[in-house]
Amino acid sequence: MDIIAHSSTVPIMLISVSLLFLSGVAMGSSLGINYGQVANNLPSPEAVVPLVKSIGFTRIKLYDTDPRILKAFANTGVEFIVGVANEDLKKLRDPKQALAWVKTNVQHYLPATKVTCIAVGNEVLTYNDSILSSNLLPAMESIHIALVNLNLDKQVMVTTAHNLAVLQTSYPPSSGAFRTDLIQKLTCILDFHSKMGSPFLINAYPYFAYKSNPKQVQIDFVLFESTSGVVDPVSGLRYDNMFHAQVDAAHSAMEKLGYKKVCLQISETGWPSKGDANEAGATPENARKYNGNLLKLIAEKKGTPLRPNLDLNVYVFALFNENMKPGPTSERNFGLFKPDGTPAYDLGFNVSGDSGSATTNTTSEGGSQPPVTGSSTADSSSSGYLSITSDSERVRSTLLLLLLLSFLCLNGSTFQQLWLM
Repeated sequence: MDIIAHSSTVPIMLISVSLLFLSGVAMGSSLGINYGQVANNLPSPEAVVPLVKSIGFTRIKLYDTDPRILKAFANTGVEFIVGVANEDLKKLRDPKQALAWVKTNVQHYLPATKVTCIAVGNEVLTYNDSILSSNLLPAMESIHIALVNLNLDKQVMVTTAHNLAVLQTSYPPSSGAFRTDLIQKLTCILDFHSKMGSPFLINAYPYFAYKSNPKQVQIDFVLFESTSGVVDPVSGLRYDNMFHAQVDAAHSAMEKLGYKKVCLQISETGWPSKGDANEAGATPENARKYNGNLLKLIAEKKGTPLRPNLDLNVYVFALFNENMKPGPTSERNFGLFKPDGTPAYDLGFNVSGDSGSATTNTTSEGGSQPPVTGSSTADSSSSGYLSITSDSERVRSTLLLLLLLSFLCLNGSTFQQLWLM
């Protein structure tokens, strides 16, 4: 893993936070955010703490175990998924190495920093690297054994995140099935989750489906704005958006292997606010619609058509734009925020000020999925999903007090596939 380090830190001043964002989303739901650091201009972790807390995110997913971040978030109550780099899987097959890793990167920060899960590798199976893939489950097992030996297995789970390309079939959602060449490995991983009670994580990106085939994929369907949706011809279930369809395709694939009861969670989803000329849909307006409607969905605590009572525990990708990520322009513009702490687009909160550069680590994030067609009718876009309509003065007063307390706290702190075929 390459490390790019910079040392300066300049305060970020929070001016205001949307009251409805606090009341309708942050105060009513448990929000997760991916905190990637493939950049050389990000604010210091100390600066990020008040920003994260002010917009209501209570769970953070890292792609490493950056000690500066874990220390900065001590005693904040924010829950962490920490990551094991893909290149470390081989050595962590060794129980002794795994024990040393857990002691240094997890136990050391407990209980002040609330590490609740370890993601072992990221999208390992879709690298199509047989050696890397063969190290995944043994590393997961060794880390779990280390947690057991340290009496931490009841508070820290072990999992790994998968690209949605682990699916061979995803349309209709009820026909979802894993790739035949991955079934054996995924069965063993799902069996691990079933025995340990840990979640099966997938990274779901409707954006990549639209980008791959914008003439056939309906934009309103991927942005949660379809008025007609799509009906699964097998199950009869109606899907209003691609996100739910992708998730239920994964549910169906798991059920076909006999693991219906294993919990599925969404470790990454998001939309870029900028892209190259050939990257259809990568605009601030579409990013605002996708992430805004996603946050609204999270606030309503809605499951999917196949699992209506399921809490998906979604982690939005990502906190910041990351200027050092390779690939097309979109890869560097998935952030809700710019490095200076201001919103990348209007999403119902308003933060302004400056920030200086800080440090970062490289990670492997995201991944594209090929598309299939979906039908829906265009719907007029709504811009009011994160604006206040009507509310009681009591609620308004409470939220204003929260805003004032947040401002006072900041003044005393250092900142920083449409579905796969």
